Amino acid sequence: MHHLLPVLVAVPLLGATLLVAGGRRLPRVVAETVGCAFAAGTAGLAIVLLLNSSPPLTEWVGGWTPEGGESVGIVLVGDGPGLGMAALASLLTVAALAYSWHYFDEAPRRHAGSFPALMLLFQGGMCGFAVAGDLFNAFVFFELMSVVAYALTGHRVEEAKAVQGALSFGVLNSLGAYAVLMGIGLLYARTGELAMVKIGEGLDRHGGPDALTLAAFALVLTGLLVKAAAVPFHFWLPDAHAVAPTPVCMLLSGVMVELGAYGVWRIYRTIFSGPAGIPASDLERALVVLGVLTAVVGAVMCWYQRHIKRLLAYSTVAHMGLFLIGIGIGIGSLSPEADDGVALYILGHAGVKAALFACTGVLLDRYGSVDEHALHGRARRLRGVAVLYVVGALSLAGLPPFGIGLGKAVLEESVGGSLTVLFVAVSAVTAGAVLRVAARVFFGLGTQPGDASSYETTGISEEPETRHRLRRVPDTMTAVPAVLLVASLAVGAVPDFAAAVGHAVSGGAAPSPHWTVAGLLLGLTSTLLALGLATFAVTRTKPPGEPSWMAPLRRLQSGHIGDYVAWMLVGTTLLAALALPGVLNG
Repeated sequence: MHHLLPVLVAVPLLGATLLVAGGRRLPRVVAETVGCAFAAGTAGLAIVLLLNSSPPLTEWVGGWTPEGGESVGIVLVGDGPGLGMAALASLLTVAALAYSWHYFDEAPRRHAGSFPALMLLFQGGMCGFAVAGDLFNAFVFFELMSVVAYALTGHRVEEAKAVQGALSFGVLNSLGAYAVLMGIGLLYARTGELAMVKIGEGLDRHGGPDALTLAAFALVLTGLLVKAAAVPFHFWLPDAHAVAPTPVCMLLSGVMVELGAYGVWRIYRTIFSGPAGIPASDLERALVVLGVLTAVVGAVMCWYQRHIKRLLAYSTVAHMGLFLIGIGIGIGSLSPEADDGVALYILGHAGVKAALFACTGVLLDRYGSVDEHALHGRARRLRGVAVLYVVGALSLAGLPPFGIGLGKAVLEESVGGSLTVLFVAVSAVTAGAVLRVAARVFFGLGTQPGDASSYETTGISEEPETRHRLRRVPDTMTAVPAVLLVASLAVGAVPDFAAAVGHAVSGGAAPSPHWTVAGLLLGLTSTLLALGLATFAVTRTKPPGEPSWMAPLRRLQSGHIGDYVAWMLVGTTLLAALALPGVLNG
């Protein structure tokens, strides 16, 4: 089976090549069918490889196997976590392509193959990053993801906002990639190796951690945390989500940022976890501090948004903070239970967040707006979409037995103490914001809020992503989010599935993830808090104004790329400072 690992990357790239070559001559239905077929074929292959990934699969591409312990070839590694992320990326790509079936009334630039080709390239980059076993080619796939995502974000190039959002995305993610490349250069100079496992062994041969190891660690993790949209590397995400087409948002929030967190977990465990690397306690401190900061800032900014796509983007930022905390605790405390919890949380979150963006796309294409205030009561007729939105919001809160709830419950038991309170609070605030949107937009509850100058971005007068506003919502635009929510439910409700995830991630080193009484109670608590917050927000006679302390926080999201670059440098410095004690002691 290991010989099929390169095919996992080659299939979507081949499909994209065919669509680019023949897209101008293909009818649109044929181009979209070809795109879906290649994406689905890749997803099926990823699942087959995942089911046969014990023991892990290893393939040296082109037969360049190591000689005398030295390697120069490209190595792909197919283990449970890597193939699981490849399968998730592929399945969400299929969902996004199905959602966008005939999405644009006229093919962009009269090239029917351009959009599905870009989506397949994106899928190929994500799959390649997930299974890359050497650091340089992980960087190559990392860049392929970034370049294609940049093009997809600015797909509506005729709109100034799309260009601005794509430019912010492109500059920050390119700087993150340069940081990764500089880190790779330092590691190669020290070890003469590019395979991740070999780099780790080479570092250990050179003695304890030093300044070079710390610099490489900070640079490589900076690039990954930019991709993961962790604070203060996160500024590109809300700007990109506000302008990207809805199918692209489904992938950005559903799997791409999660691949950044996966990269942190993978690269630390294979490169920096040895005696000459960064001590686990220092990584735990760094990730927990950044995770808490990310979760709090994301939740607060989520609550005070009226632009629905930006609200959902900040929700992604907040939950990314919880992922980072779980990864830090799992590594620092040697807790395989925390790793299993993060995996389940990511799977559940992917389906729910993609479904919520899909429902928001319906609002945009039906009413030409994603502004919570302007849409007050206008979507009463979209009853099916309303049900999907409410279910998605309750799942985001951690309602049992959804997958987010199970992953959150396992993590809460692993982190304990005050961090459990943070998990409950962040889940409640982000879900409460989404429920507030549903109550106002779909049910017309509460008074219509007046305009407020304190909001830096509204969602009024947005251009529909279809050529004309929809009079009838296509079945694909409601079936896809429904299937995604059912899949998220299955993650937490099917015991055998959770057990399979736990076995793939931790190899049976921990008991199978399962619901406990404490987990059920905490999930119900965060759900009730979310309902309470949403009820409070829509029943106030006069909606409360934004607190004065929010103004500085809003000004950080300035839209100026120079500001974002400065904050990225601050984040790199903070990351290095949090890992410094272990290097000094070493």
